[in-house]
Amino acid sequence: MLAIRHTFTSHGLTGPTALTTESVLEYTRRQVVGRFGATQPRLWLTFVHDGGARSRFIGTFTNNGEAVAERTADHLCFDLEPSEFLGSLRDRLVVEWSGMRSWFRRGELAALFPLVEIADPAEVPFPGFDAVRIDFATLRKVVEDRRYRSWQVALGSVQGIYLIADCRSGKTYVGKADGSERILGRWAAYARTGHGGNIGLTELLGAEPDRSHDFQFSLLRVFGPSTPTAEIDAAEEHYKRALLTREFGYNRN
Repeated sequence: MLAIRHTFTSHGLTGPTALTTESVLEYTRRQVVGRFGATQPRLWLTFVHDGGARSRFIGTFTNNGEAVAERTADHLCFDLEPSEFLGSLRDRLVVEWSGMRSWFRRGELAALFPLVEIADPAEVPFPGFDAVRIDFATLRKVVEDRRYRSWQVALGSVQGIYLIADCRSGKTYVGKADGSERILGRWAAYARTGHGGNIGLTELLGAEPDRSHDFQFSLLRVFGPSTPTAEIDAAEEHYKRALLTREFGYNRN
């Protein structure tokens, strides 16, 4: 393992907006001849100077070896690709980088860096009911991940009509969440099972168990908690007819 610390410079990573995966990879992969040998550790952990002796972890790359065809008289280029190793600590892990003049450390020395903090993950703001459009992987995060607390509060406070779109086939399903279940409770069932107990979706996943990963969830209409069930039922019926989800989608009733 190799740990590398970057700083912001006018000729490299110019500031926080430059810390995209693509920019950091391109900057990291080019190394001055004589600084590195052509053979380097498999995992490269990258950090950025965070004030004083602090350095913040910004991601890991897998090193596939030198890209020999790109070698110049002054630089070696390495074939790097993004890795999810320590991905949950990206932008959260801060260490005290000992020896500020040294911008890289081998694994055995990097392991001795004092841990300064592991910051709480940044909360994901709720975008508003009209802007909810999420895939199945995000649905699971919304239900389970504390970063989505504002989503959980919002979706747990309303009844409503929702749409599930199969992004592979184009077919859709209209459903409702009423009573004490609310949108969050109903969507939690989909996060657990993929089909939520719906007959059409159950049939699909029985034949293709991984198809839930093609689902996209959005809201068609929301209602307050005291809205009568009959009003919600009428709205559900309207959307089923308007979107033809019985004729061409997954609704079976």
